[in-house]
Amino acid sequence: MADTKKYAPKSVHKTFIDAPVETVWSILVATDKPLPFFFGSVCDTKEGLKTGAKMRMVHPNGKIAMVVGDVLAFEPPHLYAHTFKMTNIEGDPCKVTYELAEKDGGTEFSLIIEEAIEGSKLHKEMLDAQGFIAKNLKALAETGKPAFSGKMVGIMAPVIAAFAKKEQRIEHWPLS
Repeated sequence: MADTKKYAPKSVHKTFIDAPVETVWSILVATDKPLPFFFGSVCDTKEGLKTGAKMRMVHPNGKIAMVVGDVLAFEPPHLYAHTFKMTNIEGDPCKVTYELAEKDGGTEFSLIIEEAIEGSKLHKEMLDAQGFIAKNLKALAETGKPAFSGKMVGIMAPVIAAFAKKEQRIEHWPLS
């Protein structure tokens, strides 16, 4: 039977960040603290972020895997791409790419979504999240603090954990 999945058009969200590319990169790929632009989750990987590594975004309580994926490209400080599957949504993953380019004394940040199934819940969630991610990464790189929306996500973390599905428990999403 032929594959009848229809992919949505590639979505590119660009934001100028008034900070050096190295600063933006170090914030984007941090693995040791909750990241407000990634909805307060902590990037977790057994072998470090590198091409071929498995990664997951984990709730700050360490008990819930929010997102899982495989690193497809990792070229500091300009390119990071991975598959992206939200653990609370059934269906195929999409591809997320972060591109950083030096521009006008700062950094042009591009968040690219590809290979998302047209009309899927994941695709809708991803499109809705692009602006949030860019806005909070920008605020953090420029001021050292997340935007108001990122602060609210941190405050709401316990509530988010309380409503997580059993299937999202970290033991269901190993890194090996």
